[in-house]
Amino acid sequence: MGKVGIVMGSTSDLPVVEKAIGVLKEYNVQTEVRVLSAHRCPDEAREFARTAREGGFSVIIAAAGMAAHLAGAVAANTTLPVIGIPCKSAALDGMDALLSTVMMPSGIPVATVAIDGAKNAAYLALEILAVSDEGLARRLEAQREADRAAVLDADRLTNEKFK
Repeated sequence: MGKVGIVMGSTSDLPVVEKAIGVLKEYNVQTEVRVLSAHRCPDEAREFARTAREGGFSVIIAAAGMAAHLAGAVAANTTLPVIGIPCKSAALDGMDALLSTVMMPSGIPVATVAIDGAKNAAYLALEILAVSDEGLARRLEAQREADRAAVLDADRLTNEKFK
């Protein structure tokens, strides 16, 4: 199984990114976490993206707030799947980051999750890895079934409470 690269624009994004790291650790997926700004260290961010495949990465998750160009900058320099996490900011509640992450030109896709949606970024990365890993696919299916059972149990308990 390939590993997942996680990059963030600054350590202020770490509280969001830690949620993705936690999910990937639950599934024993090897990760490498970096702080690489598209604006403050563009050469290093570009080099990371350009060498990611040779470095054993299969998917890259990129988190950034405000101008949020990191995911796009990474995607422009690799053909690996890139998942963008727009991070909430004080000024525009993360809408600036969402639009900066999702509005990519044709041919340079960034799969984008919700504002601060790190867990879904991790689950999407796992689904990408599961395309070629049947064991991982079964674990994801089992998690979906457990989630389904939990909702149905909550439904039953709620229904009984209000009869």
